[in-house]
Amino acid sequence: MSTFDKVKKTVLYVLLILLAVVCMVPFLLTLVNATRSGNEIVTSFTLIPSTHLKENWETVFQFFNLFKGMWNSIKVAVPATLLTAYFSAMTAYGLAMYKFRGNKVLFMGIVIFMMIPGQLSLIGFYNLCTKLHLVNSYLPLIIPAIAAPGTVFFLRQYILSVLPPSLIEAARIDGASEIYSFHRIVLPIMSPGIATMSIMAFIGNWNNYLLPMIILNKNEKFTLPVMMATLKASTDIQRNQGAIYLAVAISIIPILIVFCFCSKYIISSISAGSVKE
Repeated sequence: MSTFDKVKKTVLYVLLILLAVVCMVPFLLTLVNATRSGNEIVTSFTLIPSTHLKENWETVFQFFNLFKGMWNSIKVAVPATLLTAYFSAMTAYGLAMYKFRGNKVLFMGIVIFMMIPGQLSLIGFYNLCTKLHLVNSYLPLIIPAIAAPGTVFFLRQYILSVLPPSLIEAARIDGASEIYSFHRIVLPIMSPGIATMSIMAFIGNWNNYLLPMIILNKNEKFTLPVMMATLKASTDIQRNQGAIYLAVAISIIPILIVFCFCSKYIISSISAGSVKE
């Protein structure tokens, strides 16, 4: 390796380290502010923890049960993520491997729906939930996850890059059914892409605020983002700044856990298809 290559590699590593530090600063600041009082947060900036953690903890539980909110969010985020992953993978497989009339039209329809903001259908969706007596139920937050145009689009492109049609044809010649081939051959090959999109789906469902706020109207059913909004909407917002940071810091723990278990699949899914056999 030449001197120029070593210098270039060193500069690249330094830039990546600096970028990683910049990305970590908001998380560190959240953790530090969770230990500070509202007055300290407003009047000064520091990365040194303070001594108001217990006070902030008590303030949080004056407004809501933090662990109840986390459990409610888990009851919504986990089933919705599983439904998104499974049915999106099945739809993407059908669009990628089956050649039928209207295939391209159907795919273009999915792409168009990706561009339509979900807020446009919010009033109609709420009226539908009212007529079906699903208001204050978790079902309207879980069942629509079956239709995830963005996930279908990504997984279709992923299948086309990693799954050779000859593999499916060989399974058919051996007498394997379509369902068997999908579960025993396709899903293991698609697992990196599914894991990647599952992380995104879980984060989206965990942080979802607008729809739960409209659908749920009982305090004991509120998801964590809705409960945290009650703290942010309090009259003494300055005093509760530290409590808000504490609630936010705790709320990201499940996301970090999911990311730690599935992050290794992100690189493999991104690099899929980059090496030609």
